[in-house]
Amino acid sequence: MSGHNHSHEIEKVSGKKIFWVTVLNATITITEVIGGLLSGSLALLSDSVHNLSDTIAIALSFFANKIAQKPKNIRKTYGYKRAEILAAFFNSSILFVISTILIFEAYKRFKSPELINGTLMISIAIIGLLANFISVYLLKKDAHENLNIKSSYLHLMSDTVSSIGVVLGGIVIKLWNVTWIDPVITILISLYILRETWHIIKNTVDILMQSSPDLNYDEIKRGIEGMDKVINIHHVHAWMINEKTIHFEAHIDMEDVKLSEVEKVYEEIEHFLIDHHGVSHITIQPEVNRCCDKEVVAK
Repeated sequence: MSGHNHSHEIEKVSGKKIFWVTVLNATITITEVIGGLLSGSLALLSDSVHNLSDTIAIALSFFANKIAQKPKNIRKTYGYKRAEILAAFFNSSILFVISTILIFEAYKRFKSPELINGTLMISIAIIGLLANFISVYLLKKDAHENLNIKSSYLHLMSDTVSSIGVVLGGIVIKLWNVTWIDPVITILISLYILRETWHIIKNTVDILMQSSPDLNYDEIKRGIEGMDKVINIHHVHAWMINEKTIHFEAHIDMEDVKLSEVEKVYEEIEHFLIDHHGVSHITIQPEVNRCCDKEVVAK
């Protein structure tokens, strides 16, 4: 079934990659904290906070991936795949809160501008920018199919954008002494991060709340009810263990046929759902005029 290769995704994210990305971000964090304090740049300090959260997020993502590989057992019959979803939710939520706080701090700074050392601000920001580019490159390939890795990748992307903004802000401050540009950049960066992290938070909450995946239920109903010996499909439930694994269960009202014939219909339904709708795990309950409620979703 589709989705079985998901357990191998962690193999793409080698321990060496994670190690170097973590070291890079820890180094950036320390450098930018010192540089932000010495230069007086709030934008640089905000970048250091983001990098600190990156370091924690990447380490958390790595351990969540390790946990997700653990086999199913009697207490965890669905396995541990949602460890990654929890990590993605935790990482994104922290970044969302930090960005909100920085907007308020930037507003205070905007009302009371402070003297900023533009040269030092530019120098530190360039170091952070180069390190972020390297980190983004290391994780780019693994961020496409995994919300957990994507949340960490987003941390890195946001810091890359942030560093670019800080460099440009430093240039403006250096050339024209426009100190209010520092809090403005902080606000713009934070708003961008809020928008991006909101999508991940929403997706992870949907999965944790067992919201229905984006399936074409009308098409599924037409396809299954058009099969030989099938009368009706009802009491449908669909949910996701993670962003790639869809579980689907339903009651199928059938003609009164032999169990061996039911098995053939089940196989046809299974292939239809897997091949055309990307469902990973299917549970079908065949019936003969048993349920009174024949709606696709039970009332």
